[in-house]
Amino acid sequence: MKKFLLMATLFAAVATTSASAQGGGGMTPEQRAERMKQMKTELIAKAKISDAEADKVMQIQQESRQGMRGLRDLSQEDRQKKMDEIKAENDKKFKAIPLTDDQVKAVDAFYEEQMKRMMDRMKGNGGQGGNGNQ
Repeated sequence: MKKFLLMATLFAAVATTSASAQGGGGMTPEQRAERMKQMKTELIAKAKISDAEADKVMQIQQESRQGMRGLRDLSQEDRQKKMDEIKAENDKKFKAIPLTDDQVKAVDAFYEEQMKRMMDRMKGNGGQGGNGNQ
């Protein structure tokens, strides 16, 4: 599970980089803002965290995605090591919000599910983005 989550985070970083390079993956700034609002609402419900905590979690995730952009060029071993470090750092930051261990697990599960959904959409429609309609 840990390895999947780390790979999912790396995939998110790559997908985010690709989407940025392509003007947001076909989404307008308004659509991206709406999608982030929906994700935040889901995160609050699933992780049982406050609005302010969700803002902090999403900021931490954004920072880690930015930090992972350069990992594509590393060897698999180095990439895995760096992802382990980033994951450990994220967990420290989540606990400093402060989130409980259960909330940290719920946040991790939320982002793992988001990654699974994105991968399923990409497989299902040739990588043409997606708006959650499956």
